[in-house]
Amino acid sequence: MRYADQALEDEALLRIIQQELAKRCKKSKTRGRPATSAEVVLRMMLLKHVRDWSFAELSREVRANLVYREFTRIGGGKVPDDKTMGRLGRQLGPEVVAQVHDRVVAMARENRVATGRKLRVDTTVVETNIHYPTDSSLLGDGVRGLTRVMKKISAVAGQAGT
Repeated sequence: MRYADQALEDEALLRIIQQELAKRCKKSKTRGRPATSAEVVLRMMLLKHVRDWSFAELSREVRANLVYREFTRIGGGKVPDDKTMGRLGRQLGPEVVAQVHDRVVAMARENRVATGRKLRVDTTVVETNIHYPTDSSLLGDGVRGLTRVMKKISAVAGQAGT
């Protein structure tokens, strides 16, 4: 976590998050109650991802652990609850996450940690249309299956199959 802490000091990373959070409302930077800072959001989302926690686990663990409080720059302040972090995570969206990933790769190339020529992608999840079963659709599927089998039997056995 020490290396991640140093890497997250990057101003460009924070600017990406700040710009997206500023889109929430026109005057969100100047009016209203103080929001969760971009630095805290970035660090908590990273901690959630690295530890593979849910938002509820994230807020509980950060609230209870002084090391996590220091890492996320919360210190003695109030830890954002799980609903707040969920909303902020949805607001960031996949485009912002892609920008953050691009910046991290650029930083790794600058520091000669990685060449950045190859990208490894997890392809275990594939989007597909799901046919949700209802009583009528299950009955229709069964009738279609039986009809298909009966046609095959009739083709082999002839009139005796019907």
